[in-house]
Amino acid sequence: MASTECSRNVTQVDEFLLVGLHILPELKSYLFLIFLIIYLLTLAGNILIVVTVSTSVRLHSPMFLFLGSFSFLEIWYSTSTTPSMLSGLLTEGSTICFAGCLMQFYFFVSLLTSECFLLTVMAYDRYIAICFPLHYKTLMEHQLCLKLVAGACVGGFTPPFVTVILLSRLQFSGEKVIDHFFCEFAPLLKAACSETSYIEVYVFIMSFVILSIPFLLIILSYVYIMSAILKIPSATGRHKAFSTCSSHLAVVSTYFGPLIAIYATPTTASSRNLSTFLSLLYTVATPLLNPIIYTLRNTEIKDAWRKALHRMSFL
Repeated sequence: MASTECSRNVTQVDEFLLVGLHILPELKSYLFLIFLIIYLLTLAGNILIVVTVSTSVRLHSPMFLFLGSFSFLEIWYSTSTTPSMLSGLLTEGSTICFAGCLMQFYFFVSLLTSECFLLTVMAYDRYIAICFPLHYKTLMEHQLCLKLVAGACVGGFTPPFVTVILLSRLQFSGEKVIDHFFCEFAPLLKAACSETSYIEVYVFIMSFVILSIPFLLIILSYVYIMSAILKIPSATGRHKAFSTCSSHLAVVSTYFGPLIAIYATPTTASSRNLSTFLSLLYTVATPLLNPIIYTLRNTEIKDAWRKALHRMSFL
């Protein structure tokens, strides 16, 4: 039926209409203000972490190199979706050109994938630091850390490129409406009228690999980490070792939880509101929580900020 409709009414795709959030009109202005504040705080928090890690000599270590890289990705990750959502709240939806929609989807998924891989690298770093403390500096040399960050980014930006090529070959007809606040995969496929099963199979396999393998590697790393922590004789030593991992564990929980929930469960009409809520969690809330978690639980970063404020007040 879809192919027949396409053959009868094939149109050149110029732009899509992003419906946005399904909320009462009188609430849109309040939500716009709330999400704008969250977005600005997200940018400020992550930029502050990047600047602090780059300028503080004491933070020039593998753990903070990975943290600064993660915060840098978070800046662009939130920027890839939040501005279009804010635009949709101001008006009755927002329009986006076809090339812009594919570009938004590509950068969103690529940054998302890169962060998954980088969180895995950060878990490996904690594994080496706690299980092999005497060989940590030798094993995690600076050049290797840079290669791990580059590998996470290359691995993140490569698979979605194939998806974008496949999406660009789809045919669209009718109103070309995307029932979401950004160009998400499932609503984009729903707007197409040509065969999409081959794209769904590829994306399912890619999503399974991207989510399951890093998540399992992180779990495996922490199994060895917890085993090593329990062997530490003193309670102070155990607490100090666990405190270096607690921030990363909290970020992993807030990051992978909504993603697994939304991509591992089938999308139905009754679950559309839940899907939108989960999308808001991992596109708006999670990028804000990450700098808060790391700054509240990381003594080194708080000390670097205190010294910077002290120097500023002295000047």
